[in-house]
Order: sequence, then structure tokens, then C-alpha cells
Amino acid sequence: MVLEGRAVRLEPLGSGHVADLHAANRVDDAIWDYLPYGPFADEAAYGAWVAEVAGRDDPLFFAVIDPATGRPGGVMSLMRITPEAGTIEVGHICLSPGLRRTRAATEAIYLLADWAFGAGYRRFEWKCDALNRPSRRAAERFGFSYEGVFRQALVVKGRNRDTAWFAMIDRDWPCLRAAYAAWLDDGNFDAEGRQARSLGGLTAPCRVASDPEG
Repeated sequence: MVLEGRAVRLEPLGSGHVADLHAANRVDDAIWDYLPYGPFADEAAYGAWVAEVAGRDDPLFFAVIDPATGRPGGVMSLMRITPEAGTIEVGHICLSPGLRRTRAATEAIYLLADWAFGAGYRRFEWKCDALNRPSRRAAERFGFSYEGVFRQALVVKGRNRDTAWFAMIDRDWPCLRAAYAAWLDDGNFDAEGRQARSLGGLTAPCRVASDPEG
């Protein structure tokens, strides 16, 4: 499926995205610090990884596309898709430095959440390494409520990972959807693209719990 917004388009990840994504990712190897793969030695190695994961049903990978240029600047996925429980997770988020904290990145999360709740899912999850402070702050900014830390949940790249859990549920979504709409509105930005109201300020009343270390 393809999800279209005003500032971003999400389309299934494929081989046609490899060159642009590899070039965008090379700007900063730190984007791979908390992912179980990467950095990749060269474009061929990255292409092999894309070939391995593209087309899967779960995780279902998307390329994050700038509609103005048609070029991808990041990857994210829907994963742990469990229709019988009504739960779904956004994960494998890997955004190039130029895409982070932009309208496009925010709208991408909005598009996935809006699709999930519109499809009847009851719970939309965000999980990250507990040491990953930027990811924890992003989760709250996007309106996910903090639910705790699972200690020694995984081993990633040879080291322990405690996992911080966040989620929004269907009861939260009407409030959060309105917050996203207000933030994404053109009137919230000046001519230089500076925001008048922060997304975190708009989503805060919708969250039921805050991260004590956020």
C-alpha cells in the first residue's frame, strides 16, 4: 500500500530506493547505533539487506519519500502485526539526518497511526532501547504514552538491551489526531518553516503517562 500526505509519501521499500537511501544514510553512521543491523560497508551491502527485507508481510517496510523530489530519506515499518489482538507496532525507524524532526517525519508517523486505527487496530506501539533518549523523547512528542521498561529484553550487537515501551490506543486517537492536524496545518509554520506550537505541547493532554526519564 502507498500512504500519501502533503509533505511525505510512504511506499513499499524496494530495490529502486537503494542508491538514494544509502547516500542519505552515509551522512552519519550514528543512525545505526540502536538498530540490530548496519552500518553497511557499501551500497551493495545495503542493497542486499533491502532485498532480504523488502516484500515481507511482517515487518512491512516503507520508504519515506519526499514527494517534491521523489527521493527517499528514510525507512520505517509496521511490525508485530497481530490482528486477532488488534495490536501493531511502528519500528525499524531509520531516518537520515536531513529528515529527522521535520514535517515529513512527523506526518509519516501520523499516516501510519491513522491507517492503523482506521483499519480497526486497537493499539499502536513504539518500543526502543531504553538508552536511546532521542527515541524516547520522540515517542512522547508523537503522543505515545510511556508504559515501562522490560529489563534484559534482548541482546543487540552483543550487548544487553532494556526495552522502553510506549503505546497509543484507539481511545487516545481522536485527541491525538486533532493534535497532529493542528501541528501539520500550514498556519502553524512561518515563512521560514518555524513552528508556532510544538507537537509535544499539543499531544501532552492526550497522553496518559509520561516517561520519567524523557
